[in-house]
Amino acid sequence: MRVHETALEGVVLVEPTVWRDARGFFVETWHAARYREAGLDVPFVQDNHSRSVEGTLRGLHWQEGRPQGKLVRVIEGSILDVAVDIRPQSPTFGHHVAVTLSADNFLQCYIPPGFAHGFYVTSPVAQVEYKCTDYYAPEEERGLLWSDPDVGIVWPSPSPLLSARDRQHPTLRELFGQGPAPRTRQVSALER
Repeated sequence: MRVHETALEGVVLVEPTVWRDARGFFVETWHAARYREAGLDVPFVQDNHSRSVEGTLRGLHWQEGRPQGKLVRVIEGSILDVAVDIRPQSPTFGHHVAVTLSADNFLQCYIPPGFAHGFYVTSPVAQVEYKCTDYYAPEEERGLLWSDPDVGIVWPSPSPLLSARDRQHPTLRELFGQGPAPRTRQVSALER
């Protein structure tokens, strides 16, 4: 297993070891001791699973009073996975990273508390599983507008399939009274 840093401190890509042979493959998707040794010492309490069709955009979401860290992976298809720094005092406030996660590349993305998360489905169907560090609390759920021009995410389509709620989230400036810090980030080799 290898862990790759991204341009946002705390957001990392996990590249698990995959054993392949004529029968198929085997991969450990979570091993507490190994992940702890790699710097991911996080207490997961809930697993989630979603299935979405191509062109679906889910996000950008986070929980306010009960923040969640998420370890995201894809078990069918592929997605563009996005994390946005929403910590107002952070030097990378408003910056984002976008990575391709797929059933073929086995990559996992860990997104710690303090980040909004969302993804866009780039295959006919995608099944996404993610582990969370706190329980889902609907009263604490918040959202950031997927198309906020200050954040500047380049999604695969300008007209994704969205829930009614995700169409109406506020912008970064509406939420925090400020836009992002100037962008001076480097893009890692694994980022899109």
